Amino acid sequence: MRELAQRLGVNPNTVAAAYRTLRERGVIETAGRRGSRVRAKPATTGREFIRVDVPAGVRDVSDGNPDPALLPALGPVFAVAAAQGDREPVLYGHAPVDPELARVARAELDADGVPDGPVMVTSGSLDAMERVLAAHLRPGDAVAVEDPGWGSLLDLVPALGLRTVPVGVDDQGPLPEDVRRVLAAGARALVVTDRAQNPTGAAVGAARARALRSVLREHPGTLLIEDDHGHGIVDLPLHPLAGTTRHWALVRSAAKACGPDLRLAVLTGDPVTLDRVHGRQRLGPGWVSRITQRAVARLWADGAVDARAVAGVYGRRRDGLLGALAEHGVTGYGRSGMNVWIPVPDETGAVARLLHAGWAVAPGARFRLGAPPGIRITVSTLGEDDLGPLAEAVAAATGPGSGPPRSYV
Repeated sequence: MRELAQRLGVNPNTVAAAYRTLRERGVIETAGRRGSRVRAKPATTGREFIRVDVPAGVRDVSDGNPDPALLPALGPVFAVAAAQGDREPVLYGHAPVDPELARVARAELDADGVPDGPVMVTSGSLDAMERVLAAHLRPGDAVAVEDPGWGSLLDLVPALGLRTVPVGVDDQGPLPEDVRRVLAAGARALVVTDRAQNPTGAAVGAARARALRSVLREHPGTLLIEDDHGHGIVDLPLHPLAGTTRHWALVRSAAKACGPDLRLAVLTGDPVTLDRVHGRQRLGPGWVSRITQRAVARLWADGAVDARAVAGVYGRRRDGLLGALAEHGVTGYGRSGMNVWIPVPDETGAVARLLHAGWAVAPGARFRLGAPPGIRITVSTLGEDDLGPLAEAVAAATGPGSGPPRSYV
């Protein structure tokens, strides 16, 4: 910066401000002593735009949505919540979190072994993650993320001026040695999907959780963010990592089990993190609609979604597709949730051939940093009669022996 300031004949503070603006806009990324470089594409180029147009007559198994038939009815609970709002209007200065939602959420968190901590409500998981990252990190800091992993998170990190550092994933979650390596190299934060990882379906098991906690204890200053993506749609137990580091957060969304349009997630974490997030939220949207909070509280308290039953439906569809793929010599992955990940030798070709065969799948480029090519199939609306034809089409489009035996990397 000093050299550039001298060449341009301007104050070094001016150059520093220009670099900061470029980082914040996602034009450049900073890598510590290795300097800054122009990004391959702007941070605002969303991965959600990496998709195929679905023509009429083509079956769409790419969207990642839940089965509408498994979502609870929202009309009755919103009617009750609205009636309460008529009797007790929520005004400026009132508590931002509905007491009943906090009570129900905290009881479930306690039952799952999540350490005690304050409860907040945000507009979905991504909103929570953005606020937590912004509360602790600064432009240029490195964030360890799963690869392949959630495309929206892979977009969010650079949009905040942060750097994504990939860690490999297998059926049990992030690979401990990869996590150890990137934390030792200076990554300031780690984001882990506990269950139903998108796109691979990975779920952190007991042994993997112990290994990851051991790694995190070596780096207590790491900001840990856990996304319990499978809350309400999986029957695998939660094995939280929360509390291993000084600063941590765990987020649960109502989207997959109750409906994406609710735009509501519950966030807990250490007091310092939650205080910072709450303070910044107060200066922005203020709070998430208490009517929506009351509706979700009623859904959760009444058990409107039978997680075991929903998990059983998705599990039968997922296992059915994996079995049909195996009969054709194709390896797929999907331990939990509603997605199946299939490594392929030629991602673009596979997507195009499947589209020609009548199936629209999600290109793996939406979810990858350095991981090999793959495709994601959402099984949520597949019927038994769909499994054979879809597996046959995938086999024809990809060829046998598509995946490595140990992990997705």
